[in-house]
Amino acid sequence: MAPAKKGILERLNAGEVVIGDGGFVFALEKRGYVKAGPWTPEAAAEYPEAVRQLHREFLRAGANVMQTFTFYASDDKLENRGNKLTFTGAQINEAACDLAREVANEGDALVAGGVSQTPSYLSCKSEKEVKAIFKKQLDVFIKKDVDFLIAEYFEHVEEAVWAVEVLKETGKPVAASLCIGPDGDMHGISPAECAVRLVKAGAQIVGINCHFDPMTCVKAVKMMKEGVEKAGLKAHYMVQPLAYHTPDCNCQGFIDLPEFPFGLEPRILSRWDMHKYARESYNAGIHFIGGCCGFEPYHIRAVAEELAPERGFLPAASEKHGNWGAGLEMHTKPWVRARARRDYWENLKPASGRPQCPSMAVPDGWGVTKGHADLMQQREATSQDQLKQLFDRSKTH
Repeated sequence: MAPAKKGILERLNAGEVVIGDGGFVFALEKRGYVKAGPWTPEAAAEYPEAVRQLHREFLRAGANVMQTFTFYASDDKLENRGNKLTFTGAQINEAACDLAREVANEGDALVAGGVSQTPSYLSCKSEKEVKAIFKKQLDVFIKKDVDFLIAEYFEHVEEAVWAVEVLKETGKPVAASLCIGPDGDMHGISPAECAVRLVKAGAQIVGINCHFDPMTCVKAVKMMKEGVEKAGLKAHYMVQPLAYHTPDCNCQGFIDLPEFPFGLEPRILSRWDMHKYARESYNAGIHFIGGCCGFEPYHIRAVAEELAPERGFLPAASEKHGNWGAGLEMHTKPWVRARARRDYWENLKPASGRPQCPSMAVPDGWGVTKGHADLMQQREATSQDQLKQLFDRSKTH
């Protein structure tokens, strides 16, 4: 029998670096297995080979947490706005757990079961109703015995606290990650206060994921850390940002950008940007470092390579990647061989190749959040009349 793996808290308590995986919904949408709009994870049951392969690529790149592909896998989200699936939420969640465990067992990786924000919360359903949705997902995670739990992608700390309160009942370690920036959650609660509430609710790991670029997310986690320490509490910290540059975003993050979601490619971070992100995170005292939307395996490999001195090893995928471009020494063209050095890539300012495009965008900024009529959700498909109202309104913003 293989020796038992160290748990997530055991690793973090020992000062180890834990590397998360990347953004499954965006990566699988680009590969043709996820539908943009609902962003639901039925591919875990429909196309398990695609999900399994992506897990393997992240594992090979250096990730040692395999998150179950259960993002937006609550029943109310799976049935929202005319989304019709042939699989139940339980079937999707179970398939996702099995795939994550299968690949985690191929290396020294842990399995994290994840829940995320719900349409029910946006529609002002009660605490009891929202918690019942989390509990239904949690039953699968208990059955499949995941190693720890993550409440991730929450715009409102209130709902994240409800999720943590449900997850902590299992006795398993709980992480909580908000999709907010330095300005706080969608009701204006600061990152520091959000973190304090999450720790008091029972989260042992707190942090930020999605909606903003790496450096913005690291800044928000630093604010969380300061708040927790000022309150006399203790926690570990995590960050799993976008792989897109978002200097022009408002408090809603990248979903307000006019390029979201089909025109974001010019904003993608390079592997060398990821080296800077990994080092900045580690220096800030964040030891659970991964990625969200836009992150591909080569981005995670860059994180693992930057932190190889702290981890004591390189990821398997580095056998096909020369350190700081060293593989270019073998190129046939001399001017490309001349780029086989760290200072070249560290100081490069990449061109976009788009002479008519601005460097920054103007976010939509409709300014609606939980409790607003525009965010009330429905099981029926969005009607043509509803769409026309939205089209007309978009012309005034």
